Amino acid sequence: MNVPYDPAEIDPDEYGEKQAILAMGHEEAVEHVREVCEEVGFGIPVEFSPSELLNEKVDADRDPYYVLGACNPSIADQALDETMRIGGLFPCNMIVWEEEPGRQRVYHVSIMKIAHRLGIAPDSETWAEIIDTTGELTEETFAKLNSVEEDVQH
Repeated sequence: MNVPYDPAEIDPDEYGEKQAILAMGHEEAVEHVREVCEEVGFGIPVEFSPSELLNEKVDADRDPYYVLGACNPSIADQALDETMRIGGLFPCNMIVWEEEPGRQRVYHVSIMKIAHRLGIAPDSETWAEIIDTTGELTEETFAKLNSVEEDVQH
């Protein structure tokens, strides 16, 4: 399969990639990300551990890896008004994985930006507002997550 562009040349801001490093244990990091998401306006209606599932089902021996499915209901409702296909990408996932004991990476990409880039979402003022609003919530989330790392370093 050939992609019509070089993915390495896409600026991560175009698809809303965000990352943070947390210097804490895995369970503590998952709880912290959950609390920060809820604090800024995301609920967590879905969460699961792919690592636990894979370790159990196929003896994968994976390090801790957890998915928090974040959602802001009013934004989700507005997005569905614009395109029902966006539901195929719901919820907005925050991933927490253990890089090494005591070091967790938190990762996110913007489903709203990806949907727009792929043509799933319309090129409209409303969709631009959805991207802006979810982007602001995500920026606030990662600013709070990154401030934990800065506090640890000082």
